Amino acid sequence: LDPEIYLAVRYFILIGFSDQPQLENILFWIILIFYCLTIVGNMTIILISCLEPRLHTPMYFFLSNLSLLELCFTTSCIPQMLVNLWGPEKTISYIGCAIQLYVFLWLGATECILLVIMAVDRSVAICRPLHYVSIMHPHLCLQLVILAWGSGLIQSMIQVPSTLHLPFCLHHRVDDFVCEVPAMIRLSCGDTAYNEIQLSISSIILLVVPLVFILISYGAITKAILKVKSTAGQRKAFGICGSHLLVVSLFYCTVTAVYLQPKGQYSHKQGKVFTLFYTVVTPTMNPLIYTLRNKEVKVALKRLGERNWVSWENCRK
Repeated sequence: LDPEIYLAVRYFILIGFSDQPQLENILFWIILIFYCLTIVGNMTIILISCLEPRLHTPMYFFLSNLSLLELCFTTSCIPQMLVNLWGPEKTISYIGCAIQLYVFLWLGATECILLVIMAVDRSVAICRPLHYVSIMHPHLCLQLVILAWGSGLIQSMIQVPSTLHLPFCLHHRVDDFVCEVPAMIRLSCGDTAYNEIQLSISSIILLVVPLVFILISYGAITKAILKVKSTAGQRKAFGICGSHLLVVSLFYCTVTAVYLQPKGQYSHKQGKVFTLFYTVVTPTMNPLIYTLRNKEVKVALKRLGERNWVSWENCRK
């Protein structure tokens, strides 16, 4: 971090909905409940994927990575958000804002790529089931996950420094709940043309291009499913892929609304609602949509419960 900038800017004020204190009180409890559900749901998926041998498959390997990502993503911003919503003090230190900006962008970019990998995984599983094991072998899955996390980190290391070096307005009021790139660009009182171009290019690369790949993958999946003669098989495949596509839609629609809107047409309140949605609601919905309603996961949960119960009974004896 540039020491001269740090001396000039020691803190930021995250406005949120400070002009509506009653709404903030309601949001505090809603976000707290969603955060607790996010922790429990995603921790459950990670534990089941690790402890249940039958779930040691590429699909659940990617899902456990997504759950780990969601845990880190929400923890990077929600605790600070809750502190700001609880009382009149809404400041965040410059260092805290910078760290949040790095982590927030890193994990957000990683999720964009990870969702593409998961769509490709489902495409291979349904379109080429006989070759699925040989194609999606553990070594390739590990490489794909490293690619996702590494690409997100590189994106963060490129974009965040240029954002932090902007000349920020003296009021230091960030019109958002978190320190994210669009909000920090709006805070600048200098020329932001370069940053806006950089943001647009990265948004196209990380949002538009992955979304095109995802739609192509699910187009191929739909075509393959329609060739299946079994109605039960079609229903199962559509159920799995439909849930995945719902997660993709929830994430990409809200993130795109924040990162791809032109600065002059940006609706601050609408943008803050979208930010709340993809930082609070989507991470909570992922476990419910992806796995906790799947038959395989329910069976695994039951089996683990029975195993723990037997162990507890043996310890009592």
